[in-house]
This record gives sequence, structure tokens and C-alpha cells, in this order.
Amino acid sequence: MSGGTRICVIGDIIGKPGRLAVMHALPDLRRELEIDLVIANGENTAAGAGLTPSLAEELLGGGIDVITSGNHIWDKREIYDYLDTDRPVLRPINYPDEAPGRGWLVHHADDGTEVAVINAMGRVFMNQLDSPFTKLDELLDGAAEPLPPIRILDFHCEITSEKNAMGWYLDGRVSGVVGTHTHVPTADARVLPGGTAYISDIGMTGPRDSVIGFSLETVLPRFTRHLPTRFAVADGPVSFNAVIITADPATGRASAIEQVQRLVEV
Repeated sequence: MSGGTRICVIGDIIGKPGRLAVMHALPDLRRELEIDLVIANGENTAAGAGLTPSLAEELLGGGIDVITSGNHIWDKREIYDYLDTDRPVLRPINYPDEAPGRGWLVHHADDGTEVAVINAMGRVFMNQLDSPFTKLDELLDGAAEPLPPIRILDFHCEITSEKNAMGWYLDGRVSGVVGTHTHVPTADARVLPGGTAYISDIGMTGPRDSVIGFSLETVLPRFTRHLPTRFAVADGPVSFNAVIITADPATGRASAIEQVQRLVEV
């Protein structure tokens, strides 16, 4: 395998089962698929909601290079100060500037290529943040120094039409727009005409026999009896969902996007 820098983006990691599956599968996967950089959405790693500094360090020590997030990044208060360190953990760029952390960074891949990793969040049925479209324009067009050619956006978003719109809006300006948040993989992975790899949702890395990662016993009452329940992460084999984007370090254009879907026993 060759032809460019290969970036793996892992879908929302759900609780302990998701973490264990990543730790188990990623070392072999990285070698087998010749991956140069690994990005993962980690906002659901702490019992299904939130991220702690210790869990972030566990993921970073297990082969993940950059952690992205979304609306659940604030669920564990202890992450706030950690986001202001230099560790490669992001919160969506369209939160107010006063919020802890940052929405993008540049990381060196194993092949030496600089890759800009960006995190943004949609607004439909989500928190009413600043426009992600405007924030991306400000970053891509107004940065003090131009971003490196390879640019990957984790767009954490509820509805596919908003994700789809972002893909077309950024086509030719970034190497990849990958959707997270809904935990269900979509079948629309492709490279858009301008050279941007796109998928509406990568899908989760979490228990397969569940409702988006959570146990049936704690979720079904919400639908059948409209009762409030505390969700618990399910058990059993884990669906590992990721995509691999191959991009030209010189131009940033993507040449391929491949879905990786595996069942991992933990």
C-alpha cells in the first residue's frame, strides 16, 4: 500500500468495551493497513459519556495520535484544565473562544507529513453554537499561517443533511470530512469531485448488541414507557468502525476512503 499519507479515523469509542477493543485491535491494524496517523472520537469513553485525563492518556498511549470530541466533552469536569494543556485532544472549534481547549491542531504523521486535524460540531438538534461553516472559513482562509495541505475534519453532527452540506462546502479545501455522533455507519463513503474524502457517519466503536452502544434494559424503557433511565454501556463483542483516508502530502487531495468494520471480542 502506498500512494500517499494514510490517516485512520475511528468512530465514537463507547465506554470500557470500546476502549479495550481499540487497544486490542489498533496495533495490528496499524501495521496491516500501513497507517501513518490515527484520529479517534473519544467523547464517550468514560462510561459512555465524557472523557477524563486518565482515559485520554490511555488512548494516546495505545496508538491513537489525536482525540476529537463533541457535545459530551464537558460531561466530566476534570477534563476542563486538561484541554488547556498541549496534549492532542480537541473540542469543537465552534464553541466560544472562552471555552477550554482548542478546535484544531497540526500533528506529524509517521511518514513525516504534517496533518491538520479539525473538530467541529453541527447545530441542527444540537447546542446552538457559532456556525461551523463560518468557523471553518475563518480557519481555512484567515489563519496566520496556511494550514498544511492534508486537513481532516471530524464533523460531530446529528443529521446527515448538515454533514452532507459540510462535505460539499469544503470539497477541495480539506482532505476529508468524516461524520461522527450518531454511532451508526453510513454507506456513502466516497471522494468528492474536488478531492475531499467524505462519509456521513463512521459509526461507533462500541458493543454491537446494543442501542448505539447502550444496554437494551436501560434504553428500551425510554421508548416503550417514556420513563427516564440512566443509560449503561452494553457488554459483548464490539463493532470496530473506522475509515482510512489516503491523501497526497503535496496537494492534500484524497485518492481513496476505505471503511474498516470489524468485530472484536473483549
